[in-house]
Amino acid sequence: MAEQPCIKSIETMSCDAGWRNYYFVKLTSDDGIVGWSEYDESFGPLGVTLNINKFADGLIGLPIAAHELIFAKLFSANRAAFAGGTGQAIGAIENALLDAKAKHLNIPCADLLGGRIRDRIPVYWSHCGSWRMPPRAEFYGNQIKTLEDVKNLGAEARERGFSAIKVNGYRDDGQGGMAMWSPGFGEPFQPELNIDRAFLTRLRDYLEAFRDGAGPDMNILLDVNFNARTEGFLQIIRALEDFDLFWLELDHNNPDALASIRSASPFPIASCETLIGQRQFLPYFEAQSMDVTVIDAIWNGVWQSMKVAAAADAHEINIAPHNFYGHLGTMMNAHFAAAVPNLRIMETDIDRLPWDDEIFSTPPVIENSYLSLPDLPGWGCDPNEDAIRAHPPKT
Repeated sequence: MAEQPCIKSIETMSCDAGWRNYYFVKLTSDDGIVGWSEYDESFGPLGVTLNINKFADGLIGLPIAAHELIFAKLFSANRAAFAGGTGQAIGAIENALLDAKAKHLNIPCADLLGGRIRDRIPVYWSHCGSWRMPPRAEFYGNQIKTLEDVKNLGAEARERGFSAIKVNGYRDDGQGGMAMWSPGFGEPFQPELNIDRAFLTRLRDYLEAFRDGAGPDMNILLDVNFNARTEGFLQIIRALEDFDLFWLELDHNNPDALASIRSASPFPIASCETLIGQRQFLPYFEAQSMDVTVIDAIWNGVWQSMKVAAAADAHEINIAPHNFYGHLGTMMNAHFAAAVPNLRIMETDIDRLPWDDEIFSTPPVIENSYLSLPDLPGWGCDPNEDAIRAHPPKT
């Protein structure tokens, strides 16, 4: 049997990404293959980089092909505290191993996952409007301030060929304009997470402005994250029950409560983007808590995400990749989406930083709401180390 390339080094890198940083794992084999992954230390727990660097020394000399063995070793050693930054670090290492293994075999990563079911991935424009409000607007430009601006953005999405957009609510910025509404993440700080009539009125007006601009054929997805409790989510459903939503996306820590929300909803429910590992997803599947499970393959690792998707499939549930990352993260999710049978649609952000295309070798190609998977080895997208150094990370 031919000798397998083994891990020589594992490094972490990061660069400025506007309101956050981009983070990368660079895994190099003893025969010079470089496997990359993108990971997250902005939306989720801190300490992912620390954990990657802690695990790295113990992996030197192991075969790059042995990603399931490496996952099992790291999971076994961290079983008591697998979720959070620990689980995300293991996922980041797994994803770099998959890139290295596929490059060694000179095949796209989708082929490692069982082969492509589809070459073109249906995508929606995520955070449509939200990235153009404070505090994100300073990085992406084209700030929206009025419902007329929202209507024009809906028309822009239609004119750019998109058939689906995902929007969030908004709050009054105190100066007659719009600002992002994220009380579930402390922006603004409202720990009671109550929903009032004024918000529901704003939300209806906001959705109607998008509909007016985008037209009757646009699929509109609404994401309210962790921004309410069960009572509040039910208020939102009742206020919008006559509105044609593609889905309502929300996050909930109780699978039974989420199932009760689903049973009351006239539109499909999507959820679970913050879960890690099959053990966290299974109670939601068993309770039939959602119509679409949102899987973060950057957090979980793409190989492990295939297992979660298979469990969802066994419960007759479709999946949708959670993807609000850089171009590498998008391509990692695209390979996952290409190979998984029970795909609903994939998330992607269209408003980008001016330097995004400098950072990555192969920006995604999206036309008429479909992302085309390139026929390149690995993920088909590598970070540019010179560009990373040219945009040092925020501290």
